[in-house]
Amino acid sequence: MLALSLPPSAARAAEGVDIVQAHLEPSDEGYKLSATFAFDLNRGLEDAIMRGFPLYFTTDVEITRPRWYWFDERTIAESNTIRISYNVLTRQYRAAVSGNLQQNFNSLEDVLSLVRRPSRWVVADRNALKTGETYNVAVRMHLDVAQLSKPFQVNALNNSDWRLSSDWKYFNFKVDKSSSQ
Repeated sequence: MLALSLPPSAARAAEGVDIVQAHLEPSDEGYKLSATFAFDLNRGLEDAIMRGFPLYFTTDVEITRPRWYWFDERTIAESNTIRISYNVLTRQYRAAVSGNLQQNFNSLEDVLSLVRRPSRWVVADRNALKTGETYNVAVRMHLDVAQLSKPFQVNALNNSDWRLSSDWKYFNFKVDKSSSQ
């Protein structure tokens, strides 16, 4: 009998991205997504970032309202992208969240911790979801190769190192009076 044993980090890298937790939280601005992801970069992606190529990690959220008489109503579809890069001259990593917030980091592990546990972001306005309704929420995160330059997109499509993605995670969210005020 032959058994294959991989270290936990190698097994996780081979599987892609795991969604550890995801839920919506009501706030004064609207409904925020709180999510935690688990993944490791493979050697090919580490080499790319060390050579100065940026990597784009996109989190997608879809909120639908079930209807008995027709297809589910697609209420919200939002995305948030975190761009990470490495500056060879300063030997610092940089993260930019949806092009706005930029922050420098000293190590790859530090910048990846931001990607694995992004800050909560508003996915729906306060009035977008109706009180008393239950919504289906779907979340996923993936390495967004569509934002790479065209020559690297072709390479990424042909190279399994560049396929880093999670499956969709589904959960229900019921809007009650306390969360809609």
